[in-house]
Amino acid sequence: MRLGDLTFAARMLRHAPVFTTTAVITLALGMGASTAIFSVTDGVLLKPLPYEKPRELVVATMEMRKRNVKNWLFSNADFIDLRNGTRKVFQEIAGVATGRGSLPGRDGTPEQVHFALVTPNFFRTVGAHVVMGRDFNDADGQPQPIPPQAGNNLGAPAPPPFPTIAILSYEYFQRRYGGDTSILGRPIQRAGGGGPVVVGILAPGFELLFPPAANLEVKPDIWTAARVPYDNATRNSVIFYGVARLKNGVTADQAQSQAEVVAAQLRQNFIIERTADVHINVEPMDRYLVASVRPTILALMGAVIFLLLIACANVANLMLVRMSLREHELAIRVSLGGSWWRLVRQNLTEAVLLAGFGTACGLALAWLGIRELIAIAPANLPRLDSIRIDMNVLLFTVGAALASIAVFGLVPAIRAARPNVMTILRGSSRTSGLTGGGFLRNCVVVAEVTLCFVLLIGSGLMIRSFIALQQINPGFDPHDLLTFRLLGPIGTTPDQRAATMRDIRQHLSAIPGVQNVTASTPFPLTGGFNPIRWGTSEALADNSKFQAVDNQIVLPGYFETLRTPLLSGRTFTEADNAPNRNLVVIDRLLAQKAFPGQNAVGKRILIRVRSPEPEWVEIIGVVEHQRDVSLAEPGREQIYFMDGFLRHGFANIWGIRTSGDPSRYAEQVRKTIAGINSHLLITEMLPMQEHVLKAQAATRFSLLLIGAFAFISALLAGVGLYGVLSTLVRQRTAEIGVRMAIGAAPNNIFGLIVGNGLRLSVAGIVLGVAAAFGLTRLMTSMLVNIKPSDPATFAFMAALFLAIAFLASWLPARRASRLDPTTALRET
Repeated sequence: MRLGDLTFAARMLRHAPVFTTTAVITLALGMGASTAIFSVTDGVLLKPLPYEKPRELVVATMEMRKRNVKNWLFSNADFIDLRNGTRKVFQEIAGVATGRGSLPGRDGTPEQVHFALVTPNFFRTVGAHVVMGRDFNDADGQPQPIPPQAGNNLGAPAPPPFPTIAILSYEYFQRRYGGDTSILGRPIQRAGGGGPVVVGILAPGFELLFPPAANLEVKPDIWTAARVPYDNATRNSVIFYGVARLKNGVTADQAQSQAEVVAAQLRQNFIIERTADVHINVEPMDRYLVASVRPTILALMGAVIFLLLIACANVANLMLVRMSLREHELAIRVSLGGSWWRLVRQNLTEAVLLAGFGTACGLALAWLGIRELIAIAPANLPRLDSIRIDMNVLLFTVGAALASIAVFGLVPAIRAARPNVMTILRGSSRTSGLTGGGFLRNCVVVAEVTLCFVLLIGSGLMIRSFIALQQINPGFDPHDLLTFRLLGPIGTTPDQRAATMRDIRQHLSAIPGVQNVTASTPFPLTGGFNPIRWGTSEALADNSKFQAVDNQIVLPGYFETLRTPLLSGRTFTEADNAPNRNLVVIDRLLAQKAFPGQNAVGKRILIRVRSPEPEWVEIIGVVEHQRDVSLAEPGREQIYFMDGFLRHGFANIWGIRTSGDPSRYAEQVRKTIAGINSHLLITEMLPMQEHVLKAQAATRFSLLLIGAFAFISALLAGVGLYGVLSTLVRQRTAEIGVRMAIGAAPNNIFGLIVGNGLRLSVAGIVLGVAAAFGLTRLMTSMLVNIKPSDPATFAFMAALFLAIAFLASWLPARRASRLDPTTALRET
């Protein structure tokens, strides 16, 4: 490509401003959208995790197949058994758990802190670096000494406990201690006494990357070393996710096989593992992190590639028309000795310039689009801070631009370089240059319609899903409900904690406009739900009859505050809030499963919460099922306990039913809590409706993007159809004049042109239906209460595009039907 070619091509494009502007805008839309979505794909799916040799890292989780429980945690004993049984495949295997609490900030007021409990080898396993002080060592995880037991020095004094050892994140170290290294070797001060001893500071920016469903904190402030005892009695008390590093040459599949050997031994040696059908899953960490969002991102990437192809097809059609108009000029150049390659090179140069301008504008659109994507991204989209225009994205954009040139530039350039010289030069009609290339342009339009129809079907399915999501009854009323998490000390004994909880309820209830007050852990749509074991009397004889159920610990008034319908029996009262009251409320799904066709109230079931062995509890009420984890899926059955059943203080997410906008009560709630105890900290204060909106975010995100792509593609396909029909009218002006001169009515001419447009559209729709039947199945995980082959969506979108096609055909047809026969015949 020579400078002279670039200069000539720029001059030709400047002399065709409408064509140039239309082509650049079309390409910019396609390139901008594809670049923005690829930045998400690259940041979330493709970029290596920010750990040392991330391809070696895997995540290990438990699975109880007979209870349909996946991604389950390890107990201390199970974790140690896995570690001992996988030394041949793992360099290291570490455990991690996280939580939240409060500590005094620099000014003495309570501050929320995120903490992590890890085995001492955790940072060695993932390759994190300690920049001040030291890393954990094995002694930091030595189990606490066992106190004297009966018959074994019973009167001897208990040995002093080992201190808890901590490492601070660099960000917390700077925020709380201002970079003062004197904290090393000293304990963290907290209300009620000293905390863990700080021995090190992590390097800046370290994150714990797990899927949001794992409910782990991304940036813990304080990391403490877990003292992990081996005790079969606590095998049911789970705590850790496993993170392991493969040995050199070992694959994840080989590690999975070895982990299954350990799981088989657990099933053989322990009755609970056997009856629950426990298995251990090992999965590459990068794949585990994005498993829930991968289908959505790949579907969006496919949709945006369709959009880019439609944009390229549109520009190809524009260039075919433009080359047809220039056939007389090109024929003259050939007759004067211009070579075939010279003409191809010149036309390709124009395509390169168009692609360059379109790509530059597309990058600007992508930069703006990425900011909006991050703003509307759902909470389950990990690594949002990795989404940016970097070298990988730029290389993709350049590659897409080169591919676009091949799609829209090569065929028009080759066709324009082979004009039929004698036929063109012999012609005198002003439309002679438009007589060729009609079949090729029609094929391009059919391809556009096919791609566009697939996108329309995708957007239609997402619209139907979003409407279905809005109509789902979550089992509670989210309106006029204020929620918040309460952290901090509420007492050291059960009686003190119970008194503090009652005090908080009474003071909050006294706020004018507050109708009901309650607390729960977890709380609907806020995460943290974990199953426990339940069974009927059959489970006493056969442990395999135990099943899993999600549980909540609540205060009296929970169902009244959330307005969850009571179906039978009664709800909890203040008198039920005591350890000796083995009473539960269950939801409709559990009642139907445990006692089908019977009234569950007054019956008993076995549950395991307070002790390794199951205990009987009595059902006092049945309530409607709540969608606690997801609005899109019903979720697991539910059982509710009183806070006092677990000796008070567990329910720490509060809900307040208000009269009107709950946001107006936020400041008064803060003042009330501060008046009760200045060490208590309120976090995550949000109206419940905000949690509902977050639960809809994934569907809304996909709907907005696929809907936008479908709208743009329908617009581009309509423009392409309009361009072909306008060219057809100009090609057949003389023929139309003859038809009208021999008596054809304007309506016949109108129908002729519209018929051509609809035939092209029907051909594209037929091909699009076949493609959509296969491709939309990839969207199954994104849909709510609708099948990917939903006939109503297919029929509606077919009718919609036929309406678009009619509109695109109407203007050229109207022009043709109003031609003056005399004027038209003069053009022959």
